[in-house]
Amino acid sequence: MPHYVAFLRGINLGKRRVKMNHLRDLFTAMGHENVSTYIASGNVVFTSATRSIAKLENHIEQVLESELGYAVPIIIRTQTELCRIVSNAPLSDLFIDAEKPSTQVTFFKNAIEPQLAKTLGTLRTPTDAFASTEQELYWRCAIRISESTIWKHPKLNPHHIPTGTTRNLNTLQKLVDLFAS
Repeated sequence: MPHYVAFLRGINLGKRRVKMNHLRDLFTAMGHENVSTYIASGNVVFTSATRSIAKLENHIEQVLESELGYAVPIIIRTQTELCRIVSNAPLSDLFIDAEKPSTQVTFFKNAIEPQLAKTLGTLRTPTDAFASTEQELYWRCAIRISESTIWKHPKLNPHHIPTGTTRNLNTLQKLVDLFAS
């Protein structure tokens, strides 16, 4: 059976709380197997006989909304996709002299608009840089991401950045490691 990771957007923020053991139970009740979670930000590793990612996303979103009482957008990647995303992560050679540089990866359900990808690819500041694939955006930041002002940059104003969910590259590496165990 294929291995997947579900990234739940906006889970355990504000009043949208769910315990990870309850989340595992919900995924198991949906018929998924080998279910495990990693940290409380909504990362679920599982296997499923369903091969359509769109069907998986829709079904899981419906069940979670019914069970939790609020919508939870889901973005799913296969084990192979996640391994590729982590192993091919660009920008790691930037800001290596910074105290705590980090790489964030934002996942989107749909393809990033070509003009947005082009704009982000050329947008560099002394502390921020971007690269993208068809459905992922990599953001390398030399400072604490909460201190970055990159999202207020004038080049981003005309662009609508689609809704996605973001994870630190270190978290993604831990998820890849979960597949191996």
